[in-house]
Amino acid sequence: MHISRIYPHKPHKVYLYATCLVDMFDPETGVDAVALLEQLGIEVEYVPKQTCCGQPAYTSGYTAEARTIAEHQMALFPEPIPIVILSGSCGGMMVHHYPRIFNDHPLHQQAIAFSERVFELTEFLTSVCHVQLTDKGNATTVVVHTSCAARREMNVHKHSAHLLSQLANVEVKSADYEEECCGFGGTFSIRHPNISEAMVEDKTRNILNTGADQLISADWGCMLNINGALEYQGQAFKGKHIARFLAERLKCHDALTEARSQSTNHAGVNP
Repeated sequence: MHISRIYPHKPHKVYLYATCLVDMFDPETGVDAVALLEQLGIEVEYVPKQTCCGQPAYTSGYTAEARTIAEHQMALFPEPIPIVILSGSCGGMMVHHYPRIFNDHPLHQQAIAFSERVFELTEFLTSVCHVQLTDKGNATTVVVHTSCAARREMNVHKHSAHLLSQLANVEVKSADYEEECCGFGGTFSIRHPNISEAMVEDKTRNILNTGADQLISADWGCMLNINGALEYQGQAFKGKHIARFLAERLKCHDALTEARSQSTNHAGVNP
């Protein structure tokens, strides 16, 4: 289902679409994403009124309701600049399904233009910014979980692998059946809790069997489900979003704090 995309040149400014799950459960990841993008010299604008992308309604069969949500989201990002999103599944909704739900609708062309501006974070870093990362962290091993929707619709597994391959002190371990769903699936985990529980048990067992030091993912929905299962099992092992992992490896917050301090110290000083 992945489509061929035309990538723009690295921009000077982007919108950040944090997703409702990051906003509610891990806002620090949004801060990490901002630090990561700012270290690349990109100005980041966050629109406070952003909400859910409409995916839960859409995948539950409520297309009209999803279209109403999508129309609200599109109106919040009027500048013709990229929209960097912290979820491959939400990105897939906007890139692939927004044009579909507005088919034969007056806003169809607007939905297409909007979808062309949306980039999942790892996709944006690899295919738009063409980053070359310098690892400043200690040696570690990681295992990566990629949302099946993000894998299928946005190739997030390939973009994540490309970024991690640039980190000299990071070894990536592969889990068995890594391409399989964790059991979250948005409303699937609510409608089919027993099946979801069995799926996440398989997923956590395979992750733990890798012996990796850390678990990372580009989707907080999956991470919320996996971390919840690990906590229920009494495991201290917890996953983090790849935005946080990369910000830690690149020491983004340290660099930005120093840069802002130097800017403040030099403000108002005559040459």
